[in-house]
Amino acid sequence: MMKHTLIALTLLSVLSGCGEAPTQGQDGQKVSSVTSVSVSDKLDEIYQTYFDENLKLNPLTATYMGREEYNDKLPNFLSPEHRQRQLELEQTYLAKIESIDINSLTESQKISYQIFRQDRMDAIASSAFPSHLIPINQFYNIANQYAMLGSGTSAQPFNNATDYANWAARMQQIPVIFDQAIENMQQGIEQDVVQPKVLIEKAIEQIRAQHVSDVKQSIFWRPVDDLPKSLSTQEKQSIASQYTRILTDDVLPAYQRLADYLEQDYLPHTRTESFGIGQLPNGKAWYQHQIKVNTSVDISADKVHQLGKQEVARIHREMRKIMQEINFEGDLNAFFDFMTHDEQFIYPSRQAMLEDYRSLRAIVDERVPKLFDIFPEADYEVRPVERFREQSASSGSYQSAPQDNARPAVFYLNTYDLASRPTWAKTALFLHEAAPGHHFQISIQQELEGLPLFRKYGRETAYTEGWGLYAESLGDELGLYQDPYQRFGALAAELWRSIRLVTDTGIHDKGWTRTEVLDYMYKNAPVAEARAVSEAERFMALPGQALAYKVGQLKIAELRRMAEQKLGAKFDIKGFHRVVLEDGALPLFLLEKKVRLWIAQQL
Repeated sequence: MMKHTLIALTLLSVLSGCGEAPTQGQDGQKVSSVTSVSVSDKLDEIYQTYFDENLKLNPLTATYMGREEYNDKLPNFLSPEHRQRQLELEQTYLAKIESIDINSLTESQKISYQIFRQDRMDAIASSAFPSHLIPINQFYNIANQYAMLGSGTSAQPFNNATDYANWAARMQQIPVIFDQAIENMQQGIEQDVVQPKVLIEKAIEQIRAQHVSDVKQSIFWRPVDDLPKSLSTQEKQSIASQYTRILTDDVLPAYQRLADYLEQDYLPHTRTESFGIGQLPNGKAWYQHQIKVNTSVDISADKVHQLGKQEVARIHREMRKIMQEINFEGDLNAFFDFMTHDEQFIYPSRQAMLEDYRSLRAIVDERVPKLFDIFPEADYEVRPVERFREQSASSGSYQSAPQDNARPAVFYLNTYDLASRPTWAKTALFLHEAAPGHHFQISIQQELEGLPLFRKYGRETAYTEGWGLYAESLGDELGLYQDPYQRFGALAAELWRSIRLVTDTGIHDKGWTRTEVLDYMYKNAPVAEARAVSEAERFMALPGQALAYKVGQLKIAELRRMAEQKLGAKFDIKGFHRVVLEDGALPLFLLEKKVRLWIAQQL
């Protein structure tokens, strides 16, 4: 099968007069390319050694990639010592990359240089803010993460005796991290850096769900119930005995200890009147940093807030056109009520919902070649979100395949509370999480040849989520929005991302209460209570992350319009999508530069 190549990087070199050919000196004589080769080697060494050292500090990253050399490691990443080592790593490699003269690089080399340098600067800047004091929330919850890994259905492999030994060693470290989380949260209480009460109440439920009286009822026992047939009877007995001891003596008591601390000691100190980080010490600067990290652009919270309101008004106008098309009588809020509660839009069962999404795959697979000539090699599957985390999980999420594609990528579909998962949301959500959304962008990125590993597995949030939202808009060209209700679903999904601009900044910059956030959602979008609540609380837990979708999508759509206008009849949609995808995730300013150079080359 075809491997993806860095055509765009070559293009950038050609357009800038750089590349493998010798360059011209000031007197017009040719200069040897030996220097540029040595610079290239030095860059490769910097990128590779940073990546390797970072994996040692963060072995779970290696596991999710499919690399197995650290599958038995679980360092205490919340400890002061670990955080200091991480900071020193970032500082060391920032100094290393800044020792390279950027003017000596080809344009293709400058892309990786700028991304690497900015990533290190962002990591160093992040260390100034006390995120380690609020390590638990209901959305990204380390207790849930470890349970998923230990269930045998996630990235941690359970194929042989070594795999079971690796997880046993890793599992024994869970109590250390939980105890550190407790220590950090206690410091947070003393420094007035605590979570909102509503988030911790949800987290407690999730954590308590993992503490069972019978170890064989634990999610961590599932790999023992599914031991490989290749193991001998003695090996199976040994694993069962070892897991029984670790779970009984260490892991399950640690879950109970964490839940007890949250409920008895932490909860009384949580916030009930304020819900954003803007209300914490140095919170305004903290939130502005989160905006920059998640959007890759310098934009104020106020500007984001106003942009969101403008987009909400525009999308409302488009929705009114659909109301006219189907001859709906009533105002927009009545239409929202109809779309939210009418029984024709509610799935009869979880399985029916899951099968409906799975059935869409064949149609999408058949049609995407109309718009693309670049495809991932990795396969994917649609899988329901696990019951223990579904109440706080998003409507959909994507987990990429490992580097060797030994297991497929996963589009996790939330089938909880069917009344809040209307049928008209299907197409847009599928296009975003699966093809041609996250599955195309992330898998293609990981399969690129010649790309430094830090970029293969890097996530520029505005680009990644912006591409997912842009992919939703392609449903028209793919012939998937002929049904006005599915077209409404696409508008509703875009509307939701626009509402996020308003509510995320409302929570973290303007001090909105939970009630104010929910009231704005109910007034401006067709949304059931369960979805609204989980989304509002997600914004509280992940400051700034929700801004990336719309900011990124607006930039990609703007670049496409620019290309269409400047190229006219020469515009090729497959070529545009290739140039956006073929170098992996980029900060938005670099993506714009890349597209402008492509346009110039076409002309």
